[in-house]
Amino acid sequence: MTRASERWIRFLRQYGPIPRNDNMFDEHIRKSAKRSGVQPISFKHPLEDRLLGIFDTEELSQNVVLTGTAGDGKSHLCGRIWQALGGSPEEWETDEVYHRLQFARGGQPTLVHVIRDLTALPDRDPEGRYTTKAELLEHLSTILFDSTAGEIFLLAANDGQLIETWRKVPSGSSARRALAVFEARLMDDSGPEESARLAFFNLSRVQSAVVFDLSLDAFLNHEGWQDCYTDAEDDGFFGPDCPIRKNYELLNTPLVRSRLRSLFQLCDFNDLHAPIRRVLMLLANAVLGHPEARDRLLRSRDIRGVLSKGTRHLSSLYSNLFGANLSRTKRESLEIFDYLGRFGIGHETTNRIDNILIFGSEDETLRGNFDLLIGSDSFYGNTDRFRAAQQEYVQMPEAATSDRHEFVEMLTGQRRGLFFKIPDDRAEELRLWDLSVFTGAGEYLAKVAEPLVNGQRVSRRIIGHLVRGLNRIFTGMLVETDRELLLATGLSFSGARISDLLADRISVAARRGRAEKVDIVLRNDFPSLEVHLPDSTVRSLRLNLTRYEFLMRVGDGALPGNFSRECYEDILAFKSALLSAVNPSHPAQAAQAAPSDDDQSALTFHLLSSLDASGNPVDEVVEVSRD
Repeated sequence: MTRASERWIRFLRQYGPIPRNDNMFDEHIRKSAKRSGVQPISFKHPLEDRLLGIFDTEELSQNVVLTGTAGDGKSHLCGRIWQALGGSPEEWETDEVYHRLQFARGGQPTLVHVIRDLTALPDRDPEGRYTTKAELLEHLSTILFDSTAGEIFLLAANDGQLIETWRKVPSGSSARRALAVFEARLMDDSGPEESARLAFFNLSRVQSAVVFDLSLDAFLNHEGWQDCYTDAEDDGFFGPDCPIRKNYELLNTPLVRSRLRSLFQLCDFNDLHAPIRRVLMLLANAVLGHPEARDRLLRSRDIRGVLSKGTRHLSSLYSNLFGANLSRTKRESLEIFDYLGRFGIGHETTNRIDNILIFGSEDETLRGNFDLLIGSDSFYGNTDRFRAAQQEYVQMPEAATSDRHEFVEMLTGQRRGLFFKIPDDRAEELRLWDLSVFTGAGEYLAKVAEPLVNGQRVSRRIIGHLVRGLNRIFTGMLVETDRELLLATGLSFSGARISDLLADRISVAARRGRAEKVDIVLRNDFPSLEVHLPDSTVRSLRLNLTRYEFLMRVGDGALPGNFSRECYEDILAFKSALLSAVNPSHPAQAAQAAPSDDDQSALTFHLLSSLDASGNPVDEVVEVSRD
C-alpha cells in the first residue's frame, strides 16, 4: 500500500511547473486530491468574507464579477459561493462552467446564474438554458441595470478576456453600457452608471506579499509534511540527507521567509502581480526541484538515487526559487520565475562577497564571514564539491572544463544562497542588496514604503536625492541642486537632451504662504512623488521600484543602461506634464516671461548657461526684442 507521505509528494508535484490544462487548474487539483486521498493546499482568500457577505442576505440584489489574472482564485471563490447558496457539490464537481440555482430565503425567490469561466463558456448550451453565448451576455447586461429583475449573475473572467468578450457582443444598448462599466471598474474608477447592480472584484489588486504569506503558511502547515517525518528513512526519503526535507526546513526559517517576502513586496512595488497559482508553483518547485528528475521535480523514490549519484546539490532551494532546475524555455514562459529573475540575484555581486566565497576559508580577515555564511552550511554551502572546486580555482584559475571554470558556475548558486543567509544585522555592512540589480531595494522598502504605510514622512535626504536625479534628467546637465526642482526645456521641444531654457524653479520644501513643494505620499497604497506647483496644481509620478532605482542612480552620477530607456522616457513624460501645467503654451514658449516694464517689446528668458563650483546651475537672463 502506498504510504501517506508518497501520496502527498506525488500530489504536491501537481502544483509544480508540469504540463497541464491551466484553464481547469482548480478542477484538476480537486480531482487529483480526491484520487490521492490528500487535502488540497487551501486557505481563506482575502476577499472571501466580503464576497460571502454579499450573498448572505435575505434578498440577493447585486451581480458579482470576479476578474483578475489566471490563477487568482476566481473559480475557487465561485465554488465557495455556490456552496454557501446551497448548491449541489456533485454538480459543481462536473466540468460544467455554467450553473443555475433557485435561491429562496424569505422575500422573492432569485435565480442565480454562475459562470465560473467566461472563456470556456460554450457558444450554445447543450441543455438549452440559453440560445447563444452572446444572448446570455446581453441578458446579463440588461439585468445589470434592472432593479426589478428577479435574477443575478456571478461571473468569473480574466480581465482582458472580460473586456474583449463584451466588445464582441452585438452592440445592444445594455451591452455597451455594461462594457463601459466594466472598463471603468478595471481602472478603479467609479465611472458611468454608478447605480448599476454590480459588485466588481479585481483579484489582481490583492498584494502579492499577502498572497505569499497565506500560501506559504498553508504550504508549510499542510498535514502531509507530518506524514513525511513519520515515514522518514535514515538513508533515503526525508532522512537527514534528503534535499526535500532540507528545502522544506529552510523555507520554515524566519530569515529565508523574510527575504523571500521582501522580493514579493518589491514585485508589488514594481507593478508585478503574482497570482496564488504561481506562488504555489514556486513553493512546490523550491522544495522538489531537481534538473535530472522526471518533470524536474523529485518523487519520494528518487532520493536514494540522488544521494548515491552525489547530485544533492542540484536540488538547492536557493537555486530552485529562481527556476534553475528548469529549462531556460520553461523558466522564461512562467511569469513567477521571470519576476524573480529580474532581480538578477546570483548574477550581481561585489568584490567583497566574491572574495569571501573564493578566499574566505584561508584569509583571516574574511574567515569570520566565510564561517558564518558558508562554513556553517555543509548541505549546500561548504561541501566537499565546493571546497575542491575552490582550491582548484585558486591554484589554477585557467583550468576550465568548458568556456568557464566550474567554480565560476558555482558562484552563482552560492551568491543566491548568501542573499538568504546574510543576517539582518550584517545586511548593510555586506551590502545585501548589491546582490541584486536593484541596489536601492532595501532602502526603498525600509525608508520609503514602510514609513508611508505607517503614516510617517519620507526623509528629506531621500526626496532631495530623487530631486537631484530629476534635475539631471530635466536639464541634461550634471547639476547638484536638490532643494529646487528645475523645470527646463529646449528651444524647440521639451524632450531635448540638453534643456537649458528655464521655465520655473519649484521649491522642494514647503514655504510659508506658498503652495509649491515636492513630497512622496501614498496614492492607492502605492508611493507617489508629488509636485505641488505655485497655482496649487499637483502632478504626480508613480514611484515604482524601477523608477526609484533609476533616479537614485542618476542622482549619484550614473546612468544605468539596463533599464534606462524606459525610465528615461517616463521621466521626460512627467517633465512635459509639469511644463504643461506651469505654462500650457507650446514647450518652446514655456520659458517666456511677461514683457519687462521698461520695454514692452522685449521677451525675457532664463538660460542655464553654466554650473558653479558646487554644481548649482547659473542662469543668465536674456532679453529678445519683439521687433
